[in-house]
Amino acid sequence: MSELSKRSTVYFEADVHQALRIKAASVHQSVSEIVNEAVRLSLREDQEDLSAFTQRVDEPTLSYEALLDDLKAHGKL
Repeated sequence: MSELSKRSTVYFEADVHQALRIKAASVHQSVSEIVNEAVRLSLREDQEDLSAFTQRVDEPTLSYEALLDDLKAHGKL
């Protein structure tokens, strides 16, 4: 663990923890490395989603009710 790392306590469900430990052993990584990578991936996905929202901010919106009406009008419901 590097000096820049921070320690935290995370509680996993027993079966998730077992699967995580087995995966860590099979890929020769620590549980911390696997969890850190999963968190990084989740944060990257959030960043991509926020970027997409920003790019599409000027697009017209369609209400759920209008969408259902359009689907019905086109014989898809």
